[in-house]
Amino acid sequence: MSERRIAVVSIIVENTDSVERLNALLHEFGEYIIGRMGIPYKEKKISVLSVVMDAPQQTINSLTGKIGMLDGVSAKTLISKY
Repeated sequence: MSERRIAVVSIIVENTDSVERLNALLHEFGEYIIGRMGIPYKEKKISVLSVVMDAPQQTINSLTGKIGMLDGVSAKTLISKY
């Protein structure tokens, strides 16, 4: 198994139709998730999420890529050097 890294995945959801699939992905990768915080921004009709992970870099990249393929959902990742 490759070296594990700490990462923060920042997610912006603009299409609420994708929320169910997003939650399914987060559940699928749940063993690697340390914590998550979601903030609904009702005035703009979006949600902003931060997901903290401890996982191999390939796993982090896989989750970020799958999230980015969802309609109306954007994701970016910051990965620790440690």
